[in-house]
Amino acid sequence: MSSAQNNNILPVILSGGSGSRLWPLSRASFPKQYLNFDKKNDYTLLQNTFIRLKIINNLFDPLIICNEDQRFIVAEQMREIKFEPTSILLEPFGKSTGPAVALAALIGLKKKNDPILLVLSSDHRIENDLKFKESIEEGIPYAKKGRLVTFGIRPSSPETGFGYIESYKELSEKNKTSPIKKFIEKPNQEIANILANDLHYSWNSGIFLFKASSILDELKKYHKDLLKICEESLSKSSKDLYFQRVDKDTFKKCPNISIDIAVMEKTNLGTVVSLNAGWNDLGSWKSIWENTEIDKNENSLLGKTIVKDVKNSYLRSENRLIVGIGFQNLIIVETEDALLVSTKESIKSLKDLIMDLENENIKEFKIGKKSHRPWGHYVSLIEDKTWQVKRIEIKPKESLSLQKHRYRAEHWIVVDGIAQVEINNNVFLLKRNESTFVPLGAKHRLSNPGETPLVLIEVQSGTYLGEDDIVRFEDKYRRKTPKLNNS
Repeated sequence: MSSAQNNNILPVILSGGSGSRLWPLSRASFPKQYLNFDKKNDYTLLQNTFIRLKIINNLFDPLIICNEDQRFIVAEQMREIKFEPTSILLEPFGKSTGPAVALAALIGLKKKNDPILLVLSSDHRIENDLKFKESIEEGIPYAKKGRLVTFGIRPSSPETGFGYIESYKELSEKNKTSPIKKFIEKPNQEIANILANDLHYSWNSGIFLFKASSILDELKKYHKDLLKICEESLSKSSKDLYFQRVDKDTFKKCPNISIDIAVMEKTNLGTVVSLNAGWNDLGSWKSIWENTEIDKNENSLLGKTIVKDVKNSYLRSENRLIVGIGFQNLIIVETEDALLVSTKESIKSLKDLIMDLENENIKEFKIGKKSHRPWGHYVSLIEDKTWQVKRIEIKPKESLSLQKHRYRAEHWIVVDGIAQVEINNNVFLLKRNESTFVPLGAKHRLSNPGETPLVLIEVQSGTYLGEDDIVRFEDKYRRKTPKLNNS
């Protein structure tokens, strides 16, 4: 493949991870990239990934690639920072970074005249944006020459949770670049101890810089089947609002493979640039702990916490009060519906435990009490087999779909704002402390015509209360009626 030279950079933000190692705060339905772990600002990891790009010159608007189920979360978080997304590519399945990068490169080559792709994970923390910019600028000349640039982090400890890059030259402040000799998968502790003390080795950050045509040429050489499937799934893609959906039936054939394994470990075009900008992938509660402020007892205490004779521990309360007495080296994370307690050393086993929760179909693995929707969110307050109580918040000028339920009736009580209610073609307004009843099977819609959030309490009653008990007739977000799974 060949194309005209182009100096502009197309940022590609990968936002499809599940963040299972930060459970219970991070869930499959709302993973860590949409959360804020930084007291210094009010932005999420995804938002910060976008914001730090603003100091880099010659940028196109970013292409964001995310899971289809998280599309409205991404769009809303971009709007919160005053950026109206123009290009969000939706993957129906998570297939790792290989297919995502291939899709981005194909789009860049076709629509942006072969830009340099800056591939970023949405869930990393960068402390020094200026140093980040300097490293990107260091890599640009290599990318222009057709090299595949990745960024290496000088190890601060012998980590076994990261992959490593071996460079032909030692990396230092004086020498920040080198051709890549090889990639090393996550090592055991003995090997990590050796690698961490050798300047030929750096952590693999998962950040890449290369021309669209360059990575496509290497994909064509090393993973032709992946590239062909991505080309076909894009050719059959469809537009939905500002989302682009790749073809589901085609894309499911795509191998689940990282760009590291698909290309970077095979190519002879790899270049590593040293990135000394306070990078952290925040991949575990241990790394979160190590990147938070601590008190004189080396404790990190967030939320409602009271401790006595506690040392070297991380306590995080999202709702309830945590009281700790006489322990050390513990991680305790509390949410509305789950509690994690672990020693600092044992927390590395959390990912395996989360897989057990998934295999046993325990719902807390995937979703919490709070569920996000394009119109707002709801919180499940209390439930039983035949009834449930929710707190629903609808954003100004937003509306739920025109719908009906087959197994439940609903009672709505407005506690703040104004509600516009439609029940079987009868439209009326409800104010604070007013209520209405939606019979089972009635066609209904709830909207917020006001300028402030609408908050109401919903009481459901019926023989089945699943979120899939919904038949949609009209929906401004173009969502389809889900498949009912109450059997």
